[in-house]
Amino acid sequence: MLRRKPLPDPTIAPVVLNGRRVVLRPIAVHDFAAWRDVRRRCNDWLTRWEPRRIPGQPDTVEDSAAFSSRCSVRMREIQLGTGYGFGIFVDGVFAGEININSIHRGAHQNAYVGYWIDEALAGQGYMPESVVAVLQFCFEQLLLHRVQISIIPRNTASRRVVEKLGIRPEGVAERYLEINGVWEDHIRYAITSEEWDLRRDELLTFWLL
Repeated sequence: MLRRKPLPDPTIAPVVLNGRRVVLRPIAVHDFAAWRDVRRRCNDWLTRWEPRRIPGQPDTVEDSAAFSSRCSVRMREIQLGTGYGFGIFVDGVFAGEININSIHRGAHQNAYVGYWIDEALAGQGYMPESVVAVLQFCFEQLLLHRVQISIIPRNTASRRVVEKLGIRPEGVAERYLEINGVWEDHIRYAITSEEWDLRRDELLTFWLL
Protein backbone atom coordinates (compact mmCIF):
# COMPACT_ATOMS: atom_id res chain seq x y z
CA MET A 1 0.00 0.00 0.00
CA LEU A 2 1.37 3.39 -1.00
CA ARG A 3 1.77 5.85 1.85
CA ARG A 4 -1.01 8.42 1.85
CA LYS A 5 0.18 12.01 1.62
CA PRO A 6 -1.73 14.87 3.25
CA LEU A 7 -4.06 16.63 0.82
CA PRO A 8 -5.11 20.30 0.88
CA ASP A 9 -7.67 21.41 3.42
CA PRO A 10 -10.84 21.99 1.29
CA THR A 11 -12.05 24.69 3.69
CA ILE A 12 -9.11 26.90 2.71
CA ALA A 13 -9.11 28.43 -0.79
CA PRO A 14 -7.56 27.95 -3.19
CA VAL A 15 -7.30 24.18 -3.32
CA VAL A 16 -4.41 23.14 -5.57
CA LEU A 17 -3.99 19.53 -6.74
CA ASN A 18 -0.74 18.33 -8.31
CA GLY A 19 -0.47 15.50 -10.78
CA ARG A 20 2.60 14.19 -12.53
CA ARG A 21 2.32 16.70 -15.39
CA VAL A 22 -0.74 18.76 -14.51
CA VAL A 23 -1.60 21.30 -11.85
CA LEU A 24 -5.26 21.79 -10.96
CA ARG A 25 -6.35 25.05 -9.34
CA PRO A 26 -9.44 27.27 -9.32
CA ILE A 27 -9.65 29.57 -12.33
CA ALA A 28 -9.22 33.24 -11.43
CA VAL A 29 -10.04 36.52 -13.15
CA HIS A 30 -6.48 36.84 -14.42
CA ASP A 31 -6.94 33.61 -16.42
CA PHE A 32 -9.56 35.20 -18.67
CA ALA A 33 -7.36 35.83 -21.73
CA ALA A 34 -5.92 32.30 -21.76
CA TRP A 35 -9.32 30.72 -21.08
CA ARG A 36 -10.95 32.80 -23.85
CA ASP A 37 -8.24 31.89 -26.37
CA VAL A 38 -8.71 28.16 -25.80
CA ARG A 39 -12.50 28.39 -25.84
CA ARG A 40 -12.48 30.40 -29.07
CA ARG A 41 -10.09 28.03 -30.82
CA CYS A 42 -11.93 24.92 -29.65
CA ASN A 43 -15.48 26.24 -30.01
CA ASP A 44 -16.73 23.54 -32.39
CA TRP A 45 -14.86 20.82 -30.47
CA LEU A 46 -16.53 21.80 -27.17
CA THR A 47 -19.97 23.34 -27.65
CA ARG A 48 -21.52 20.25 -29.25
CA TRP A 49 -21.11 18.52 -25.86
CA GLU A 50 -22.34 21.38 -23.65
CA PRO A 51 -25.72 22.87 -22.68
CA ARG A 52 -26.83 25.63 -25.01
CA ARG A 53 -26.34 29.14 -23.63
CA ILE A 54 -29.62 30.68 -22.47
CA PRO A 55 -30.74 33.49 -24.85
CA GLY A 56 -29.84 36.88 -23.41
CA GLN A 57 -27.34 35.39 -20.97
CA PRO A 58 -23.88 37.04 -21.11
CA ASP A 59 -21.25 35.10 -23.06
CA THR A 60 -18.44 34.20 -20.65
CA VAL A 61 -16.09 33.63 -23.58
CA GLU A 62 -16.36 37.24 -24.80
CA ASP A 63 -17.52 39.14 -21.71
CA SER A 64 -14.85 39.58 -19.02
CA ALA A 65 -17.45 40.69 -16.46
CA ALA A 66 -19.45 37.50 -17.03
CA PHE A 67 -16.25 35.47 -16.69
CA SER A 68 -15.48 37.25 -13.41
CA SER A 69 -18.96 36.40 -12.13
CA ARG A 70 -18.40 32.78 -13.14
CA CYS A 71 -15.19 32.72 -11.09
CA SER A 72 -17.03 34.21 -8.10
CA VAL A 73 -19.74 31.55 -8.32
CA ARG A 74 -17.12 28.81 -8.37
CA MET A 75 -15.37 30.27 -5.33
CA ARG A 76 -18.69 30.50 -3.51
CA GLU A 77 -19.31 26.81 -4.23
CA ILE A 78 -15.94 25.99 -2.66
CA GLN A 79 -16.81 28.03 0.41
CA LEU A 80 -20.16 26.25 0.73
CA GLY A 81 -18.68 22.83 -0.02
CA THR A 82 -21.12 22.23 -2.87
CA GLY A 83 -18.60 22.11 -5.74
CA TYR A 84 -14.97 22.54 -6.73
CA GLY A 85 -13.96 23.93 -10.12
CA PHE A 86 -10.40 23.48 -11.33
CA GLY A 87 -8.49 24.78 -14.30
CA ILE A 88 -6.05 22.27 -15.77
CA PHE A 89 -2.58 23.71 -16.31
CA VAL A 90 0.20 22.00 -18.26
CA ASP A 91 3.65 23.59 -17.92
CA GLY A 92 1.88 26.59 -16.42
CA VAL A 93 -0.38 27.03 -19.47
CA PHE A 94 -4.16 26.77 -19.26
CA ALA A 95 -5.33 23.55 -20.92
CA GLY A 96 -8.91 22.83 -19.83
CA GLU A 97 -11.23 22.35 -16.87
CA ILE A 98 -12.37 19.62 -14.52
CA ASN A 99 -15.19 20.27 -12.08
CA ILE A 100 -16.71 18.51 -9.09
CA ASN A 101 -20.39 19.44 -9.22
CA SER A 102 -23.52 19.01 -7.08
CA ILE A 103 -21.90 17.57 -3.97
CA HIS A 104 -24.61 15.87 -1.89
CA ARG A 105 -24.05 14.96 1.73
CA GLY A 106 -26.31 13.09 4.13
CA ALA A 107 -27.10 9.55 3.05
CA HIS A 108 -25.90 10.20 -0.51
CA GLN A 109 -22.28 11.45 -0.17
CA ASN A 110 -22.10 11.77 -3.95
CA ALA A 111 -20.73 14.17 -6.55
CA TYR A 112 -20.58 14.49 -10.33
CA VAL A 113 -17.40 15.16 -12.29
CA GLY A 114 -17.28 16.85 -15.69
CA TYR A 115 -14.28 17.83 -17.79
CA TRP A 116 -13.01 19.26 -21.06
CA ILE A 117 -9.58 19.83 -22.59
CA ASP A 118 -7.96 21.85 -25.34
CA GLU A 119 -8.38 19.89 -28.58
CA ALA A 120 -4.65 20.30 -29.28
CA LEU A 121 -3.84 18.36 -26.09
CA ALA A 122 -6.47 15.63 -26.33
CA GLY A 123 -5.29 12.03 -26.29
CA GLN A 124 -2.04 12.74 -24.44
CA GLY A 125 -3.17 11.43 -21.05
CA TYR A 126 -3.63 14.79 -19.34
CA MET A 127 -7.31 14.24 -18.66
CA PRO A 128 -7.06 10.75 -17.11
CA GLU A 129 -4.29 12.13 -14.90
CA SER A 130 -6.53 15.03 -13.89
CA VAL A 131 -9.45 12.69 -13.14
CA VAL A 132 -7.30 10.54 -10.86
CA ALA A 133 -6.10 13.63 -8.97
CA VAL A 134 -9.72 14.72 -8.52
CA LEU A 135 -10.84 11.25 -7.43
CA GLN A 136 -8.13 11.18 -4.78
CA PHE A 137 -9.35 14.55 -3.53
CA CYS A 138 -12.99 13.42 -3.56
CA PHE A 139 -12.42 10.21 -1.64
CA GLU A 140 -9.55 11.10 0.67
CA GLN A 141 -10.23 14.75 1.47
CA LEU A 142 -13.93 15.34 0.84
CA LEU A 143 -14.68 11.80 2.10
CA LEU A 144 -17.34 11.17 -0.52
CA HIS A 145 -18.70 7.69 -1.07
CA ARG A 146 -19.45 7.88 -4.78
CA VAL A 147 -18.40 9.88 -7.85
CA GLN A 148 -20.31 9.80 -11.14
CA ILE A 149 -19.31 10.84 -14.66
CA SER A 150 -22.01 11.02 -17.35
CA ILE A 151 -21.07 10.98 -21.04
CA ILE A 152 -23.02 11.08 -24.31
CA PRO A 153 -22.51 7.65 -25.97
CA ARG A 154 -21.05 9.08 -29.20
CA ASN A 155 -18.55 11.29 -27.32
CA THR A 156 -15.75 8.80 -27.85
CA ALA A 157 -13.00 11.15 -26.68
CA SER A 158 -14.57 11.58 -23.23
CA ARG A 159 -15.43 7.90 -22.99
CA ARG A 160 -11.80 6.96 -23.65
CA VAL A 161 -10.84 8.81 -20.47
CA VAL A 162 -13.03 6.71 -18.16
CA GLU A 163 -12.25 3.54 -20.11
CA LYS A 164 -8.50 4.10 -19.66
CA LEU A 165 -9.13 4.36 -15.92
CA GLY A 166 -11.42 1.34 -15.80
CA ILE A 167 -14.29 3.29 -14.24
CA ARG A 168 -17.40 1.15 -14.14
CA PRO A 169 -20.33 1.87 -16.55
CA GLU A 170 -23.77 1.58 -14.98
CA GLY A 171 -25.99 1.85 -18.03
CA VAL A 172 -27.69 4.52 -20.12
CA ALA A 173 -29.84 7.28 -18.67
CA GLU A 174 -32.26 8.25 -21.43
CA ARG A 175 -32.66 11.94 -22.31
CA TYR A 176 -30.59 12.72 -19.21
CA LEU A 177 -29.30 16.24 -19.94
CA GLU A 178 -30.00 19.07 -22.37
CA ILE A 179 -26.93 19.33 -24.59
CA ASN A 180 -26.71 21.91 -27.35
CA GLY A 181 -30.50 22.19 -27.39
CA VAL A 182 -31.25 18.44 -27.43
CA TRP A 183 -32.14 16.09 -24.57
CA GLU A 184 -29.33 13.57 -24.88
CA ASP A 185 -28.89 10.05 -23.51
CA HIS A 186 -25.82 9.61 -21.28
CA ILE A 187 -23.83 6.60 -20.17
CA ARG A 188 -23.40 6.84 -16.42
CA TYR A 189 -20.01 5.80 -15.06
CA ALA A 190 -19.34 5.55 -11.34
CA ILE A 191 -16.70 4.68 -8.78
CA THR A 192 -17.25 4.24 -5.04
CA SER A 193 -14.88 4.72 -2.12
CA GLU A 194 -14.66 0.94 -1.75
CA GLU A 195 -13.50 0.64 -5.36
CA TRP A 196 -11.07 3.52 -4.85
CA ASP A 197 -9.53 1.77 -1.84
CA LEU A 198 -9.03 -1.39 -3.88
CA ARG A 199 -7.55 0.40 -6.92
CA ARG A 200 -5.88 3.43 -5.30
CA ASP A 201 -2.28 2.23 -5.51
CA GLU A 202 -2.68 1.08 -9.12
CA LEU A 203 -4.23 4.36 -10.27
CA LEU A 204 -1.82 6.63 -8.39
CA THR A 205 1.25 4.70 -9.50
CA PHE A 206 0.26 4.69 -13.16
CA TRP A 207 -1.06 8.25 -13.43
CA LEU A 208 0.30 10.48 -10.66
CA LEU A 209 3.51 9.19 -9.07
